[in-house]
Amino acid sequence: MIQENQYFDGNVKSLGYATAEGKSTIGIINPGEYEFGTAQKEIMHIIEGSLSALLPDNQEWKVFNTGSNFEVPANSSFKVKTEIQAAYLCQYR
Repeated sequence: MIQENQYFDGNVKSLGYATAEGKSTIGIINPGEYEFGTAQKEIMHIIEGSLSALLPDNQEWKVFNTGSNFEVPANSSFKVKTEIQAAYLCQYR
């Protein structure tokens, strides 16, 4: 089953699905800055574009380009920002 998700007045949209490895979402982030909370570990893969992330326990933003990824621990929050649309795959583990 495919689940549709929409956040921040439609500026972040994703489709959620499940496989034998676990749940994932694939989506698009419009230009802007957003803060997300996590219930479980998340692995964010940047499929297209570029975004900056302010990860837990960090004080500096780090840029992630197409082909890169970052991890966020469970029960935390992180911020992302982008000046162009960015596509991502988020795996929940």
